[in-house]
Amino acid sequence: MTTKRNVLVTGATGQQGGAVAHALLSRGHRVKALTRKPDSDTARRLASAGAEVVAGDLGDATSVLKAANDIDTMFLMGNSYEAGVEAETRQGILAADAAKAAGVGHLIYSSVADADKKTGIPHFDSKYLVEKHVASLGIPYTISAPVAFMENIVAPWSIGALRQGTHAFAMPPKRALQLIAVADIGAFVAALAERREQMFGKRFDFAGDELSGEEQVKILSQDIGRPINYQEIPIAAARQQSEDAALMFEWFDRVGYDVDISALQRDFPEVSWHSFADWARKFDWSVLEQTSST
Repeated sequence: MTTKRNVLVTGATGQQGGAVAHALLSRGHRVKALTRKPDSDTARRLASAGAEVVAGDLGDATSVLKAANDIDTMFLMGNSYEAGVEAETRQGILAADAAKAAGVGHLIYSSVADADKKTGIPHFDSKYLVEKHVASLGIPYTISAPVAFMENIVAPWSIGALRQGTHAFAMPPKRALQLIAVADIGAFVAALAERREQMFGKRFDFAGDELSGEEQVKILSQDIGRPINYQEIPIAAARQQSEDAALMFEWFDRVGYDVDISALQRDFPEVSWHSFADWARKFDWSVLEQTSST
């Protein structure tokens, strides 16, 4: 076992932060889970798993500083969908400054793959502004930059169509997209924390699989046990919902992520690296039988 780390995880009641917290706990590290909702069911589950749950808000530097005072590693992530891109950048910079002030020995910032490539996608650019600030602070840091989540298939904006037998996405059916299982994000961040000094100053784009919408629905049909069809959402319709998302989908189709998956898996063998088929096989599809609460 490597050195036991004492890690502050922000966004700990969200799916990415939660995956990081659970991965660290499963490997014997101490976790302090920062959340605005310490009384939530998710926070209680984290506490039951062994985390110390503390109330705090990335917009409140004092609460972050207080939580970071006795830890050696910090996982920092924002949420542009919840906060908006400007607030995400502002909060990320505040929290990174608090990490420096607290003397955190290793700051792991969660960005997004290719945020450093001038994509013009607002929620990529907002994270890159935080990345640049983190790099300027003169503290040991690593950038963790995942691609799109496999779990987006069952996100609130997707699951309604999936219940009706349709995987709807704003990309051509044959265009491949790189994806990552949220559990692998947790395991990868745990690996960064454990490797520590070897990871300082580095930026990692990472993915677990690459496949098209057509290929995804073949796998989904098999694991869900009924036919799932692929439906391409017109970009104009996506744009009516979100200009930010439409720009992202256009970039996915025009450029797309380009992680060297085989090299990544060779370099980080301690991560399980789920393929989309692995993820779909393990997922509990009974969620499709539940009626929507909205």
